[in-house]
Amino acid sequence: MAGSIAARLRPALFAGLLLAAGAVPLSQAWAQTLNVEIDRSARIGLMGSAASVIVGNPAIADVTVVDANTLFVTGKGYGVTEVVAVDGVGRTIFQGEIVVTGGSTGSVRVWRGAQATEMACAASCAPSIRNVSSPATASAAPATAAAAPTP
Repeated sequence: MAGSIAARLRPALFAGLLLAAGAVPLSQAWAQTLNVEIDRSARIGLMGSAASVIVGNPAIADVTVVDANTLFVTGKGYGVTEVVAVDGVGRTIFQGEIVVTGGSTGSVRVWRGAQATEMACAASCAPSIRNVSSPATASAAPATAAAAPTP
């Protein structure tokens, strides 16, 4: 029985040694995709201590470092970007694709000609601090709902 347990653990121990020795990049071991709604945040727990955190496009996502092992990603703008965390010697301990999407509820976009205003809605709607001013910017952001232009 003890021999069979050791035989089953050998591959896991070997993989762990390869990771520890740096033979297998940690980026392959901890790569993932994280979906975050705009103006919402998500927690990332790291498997090691981060010395540096890099955000591919800070206009899409922002990262707050709580401590060496905890990050919070906040969706800032619609799109896809990447977050990479490295340890003190430059090894990748986290590499993830961050996809920022519009929420399923709570907002509506009102068009008046070429001008779009994003509204935050609960019991009633009010203009959001995030306003879409140009058609090029507006087309990059998916609309959660559209209202007919008002005179």
